[in-house]
Amino acid sequence: MRGDDTKDRIKLAAKRLFAERGVDGVSIREIVSAAGQRNVGSLHYYFRTKEALVRELIVDGVRHIDDRRNVMLDELEKKGGPKVLREVVDILIMPAMGNKGTGEDDDTYFRFFLMLQLNHRQLFIDALGEQKHSGYERCVAHIKQLLPDVPAALLQQRMFFAALYISTALAARESSAGGEGGRHPFWTLDYTMSNLADTVQALLECKASTQTTAALTPAQFSKRGRRTMRLANAQ
Repeated sequence: MRGDDTKDRIKLAAKRLFAERGVDGVSIREIVSAAGQRNVGSLHYYFRTKEALVRELIVDGVRHIDDRRNVMLDELEKKGGPKVLREVVDILIMPAMGNKGTGEDDDTYFRFFLMLQLNHRQLFIDALGEQKHSGYERCVAHIKQLLPDVPAALLQQRMFFAALYISTALAARESSAGGEGGRHPFWTLDYTMSNLADTVQALLECKASTQTTAALTPAQFSKRGRRTMRLANAQ
């Protein structure tokens, strides 16, 4: 148990430091010190290298969020849902916000992910590898069914745009919690997160402009094209 606790402390400290300063801006010694450890070799013992630690954090974060999405989808589907797009949009957003009051560190995931995608995108992609995103993929499948009139090519792009938008917004929300006064008032308003979901829904279902539709080929409008659309990668 002591070993597991030490490993978790190292991961927690590393994730927070990486989120604040990027992977390249943090040394192994700083991670070990922030984790309350004296021996620099403790990181090497549990992870071998800093890169291996980063890879494990990536997989942990994606799996953590995806598991939450699957739980919410299971409950929704038991009730015969989803019946409207907003139900799926909420499942894209809410699991990524964390469980407050559990003592779990939830204010670093998206800052960490965005830092990696800006500066170490290939490492991020390689770490995911064959990692399953079943919760995200289930959300995409439901969205396709709920938006049958959106051409496949546009829906694929919109899912990617939505993932980027949600990730960036939640990273900003995480960052706002770091001040002495707590989270910035912007993020504590009763309607802020609901309004975020509103805008994600609008992004997905809005009518395409004539400029956009004019650039599409006939095949990109077809029902067959929608069925064979590749899933956008989770961000």
